[in-house]
Amino acid sequence: MTVLDVGCGDGLIALGALERVGSTGRVIFADVSPDLLERAERSVRERGLASRARFVQARAEDLAVVPDESVDVVTTRSVLIYVADKPAALAAIHRVIRPGGRVSFFEPINKLMYPEPDDRLWGYDISPVIELADRVKREFRQLSDPATSSMHDFDDRDLFRYAIEAGFPEVHLTLELDIAPGAMRATGFDSFLDGAPNPLAPTLRETIHHALDEHERDQLLDHLRDAFTSTQPTQLWAGAYLAARRGPGPPAQGDVAPVHRRAESETGLSL
Repeated sequence: MTVLDVGCGDGLIALGALERVGSTGRVIFADVSPDLLERAERSVRERGLASRARFVQARAEDLAVVPDESVDVVTTRSVLIYVADKPAALAAIHRVIRPGGRVSFFEPINKLMYPEPDDRLWGYDISPVIELADRVKREFRQLSDPATSSMHDFDDRDLFRYAIEAGFPEVHLTLELDIAPGAMRATGFDSFLDGAPNPLAPTLRETIHHALDEHERDQLLDHLRDAFTSTQPTQLWAGAYLAARRGPGPPAQGDVAPVHRRAESETGLSL
């Protein structure tokens, strides 16, 4: 079996796949970052498995280095969230899968998690300093890389639709929604301030520095420090798990559309 891990990063999924594909199986590590590919290749060589691995620099929406119908399984984990043209990525993935092959995706659904309620900042109650926190939130949006718009422009139903439109006649998607205290608590207050929700976003400390003057910063930080010490953040988590299988041949239009209509009519979701 040949597995392609799209957006492999440092190899979390692909390394696990190497242990599952058997002695004659192969795993293709694909990522846009040469540094991450180098790190993943180093991990593979340390395990003595280099003969069964291939490393390719490629974007999810352009897998031209991978031949048509050449892999059995495609995996991604928190990758499409960074891709602006998600339908193109699904089409590229469909192209490289052999008939009968399958995909397994996980994506966080930021569209269902953000924006936070007005009285929350990173999950903490900021009611007493809500005006300062509002300015920090506005500054965060200003400082974030414009590319982060791709992280909020889709939900679980969009993923489901993209997979069907790419040509997968068999698609299953599970959405998980959880709200709980302490779900994403940092290890310390400095770690909390120096954390960012994604690699393209500023840290909370940077955002506060840009948004507020010294007196205002002290006021907000004192409140956040007390909240961090005495309470747990309450946050909503949303994630979608998608599994799909490519058909034995090109799907007919009549095979695809009813699946989409049935999914919409049976769920009745309005998120």
